[in-house]
Amino acid sequence: MTANHDRLQLNPLFARPGEATEHSKFVLEDASMLPETAYQVVHDEAMLDGNARLNLATFVGTWMDEQASKLYAEAFDKNVIDKDEYRATAAIEDRCWKILAELWNAPHPTETIGTSTIGSSEACMLGGLAMKRRWQQARRSAGKSTETPNLVMSSGVQVCWEKFANYFDVEPRYVSITEEHKTLCGHNLASYVDENTIGVAAVMGVTYTGMYEPVQEISDALDQIERDTGFDVPIHIDAASGGFIAPFLQPEIVWDFRLERVHSISVSGHKYGLVYPGIGWVVWRQAEYLPEDLIFKVSYLGGEMPTFALNFSRPGAQVLLQYYNFLRLGRAGFTAVQKASRDVARHLAKEIAKMAPFVLWNDGGDIPVFAWTMKDGYTKKWDLYDLSNQLRQRGWLVPAYPLPKDLTSMTVQRIVVRNGLSMDLADRFLEQMASAVKYLDQLDGPLPHEGRTVQSFHH
Repeated sequence: MTANHDRLQLNPLFARPGEATEHSKFVLEDASMLPETAYQVVHDEAMLDGNARLNLATFVGTWMDEQASKLYAEAFDKNVIDKDEYRATAAIEDRCWKILAELWNAPHPTETIGTSTIGSSEACMLGGLAMKRRWQQARRSAGKSTETPNLVMSSGVQVCWEKFANYFDVEPRYVSITEEHKTLCGHNLASYVDENTIGVAAVMGVTYTGMYEPVQEISDALDQIERDTGFDVPIHIDAASGGFIAPFLQPEIVWDFRLERVHSISVSGHKYGLVYPGIGWVVWRQAEYLPEDLIFKVSYLGGEMPTFALNFSRPGAQVLLQYYNFLRLGRAGFTAVQKASRDVARHLAKEIAKMAPFVLWNDGGDIPVFAWTMKDGYTKKWDLYDLSNQLRQRGWLVPAYPLPKDLTSMTVQRIVVRNGLSMDLADRFLEQMASAVKYLDQLDGPLPHEGRTVQSFHH
């Protein structure tokens, strides 16, 4: 036994006697594999993924410092739902959403209620569910039907809102974006709102383009609707990205709990909260806006605890990483990091606007995200999908996709600048982009487009 083990240890990986050099991908093998070999097999396959630092499509964080990685490794085994065993983590979670409540100008931050989630999609759904339940309760109290709730939002919302409407039987009412009204802005909102509207979802950093939706204007429009009709419609802010940008870079923008109509705000900790995936947060303006009957009292692992997340067991390490960032960066650090990302985004946008084929849709002045289109009539030889493919061959992931309903004939490309994309690296990208444009311009004719699919951008 010992001699055989020694032989296995001495032989190089994939050449050890008794170990398979090939393995089934879809059937559990009878034999075991040494940990070093199993590690190398998985490592080698994952090595074929793209370089995360060159992924300009995703909003999700791809870098933390060494101390954060060490803290992450120390907390792999923590289950955030087990608040009896992991009481320190539970206390830190409580601090985090109260920090966010204060950051978002809640009137009484310590009297708010909130929770961590597995991501901002779950946080959005919790915000939507709270609005639906409060609407149902009000309708029942008035002796009215609760059969046909609807939610008003832009046609440019992230897919999680489509899921919410589908999964929880809410009619989605999409306000189409146009070249004149590039976001949900309150324009013509009265034609979408009625007595069955549970709320309006406004986005601080639209996934398609990175633009803020003007929450103050939306709130003002809803105030006028209430004066005209009596419909009191709340707002949920999907601040997946902007919730960690606006407080530091645009504190003058009124979008948060300073507006009484804003009942809840959700955010992604793993986007511009600068934490590894996945962590989200949702906070209600005050506890009464989260109906008590959505909160479950669970007897679990030694104690009774309240829970109102859609997921149950989930990692606690990211909660600790979020608190680490709050301690490590503070307001000054978050401001510096987010400003650096926005400076890079504006630099990229400025230089891309100088290139002959392109017109900016926005300039990265909200969150560090911007999009562009091709000038009408520039060329018939290539389009933004071809440019995206050329950039991918050079290692860069920059998606191309159509805009939503009523603007689907317009294709854009979008760049997301995250912490870790330096100005020097951005300049290397611009060189590669200029090279790709030059190559495409010199083609003799159009590239074949058979079988081409729209690239994913819902990150």
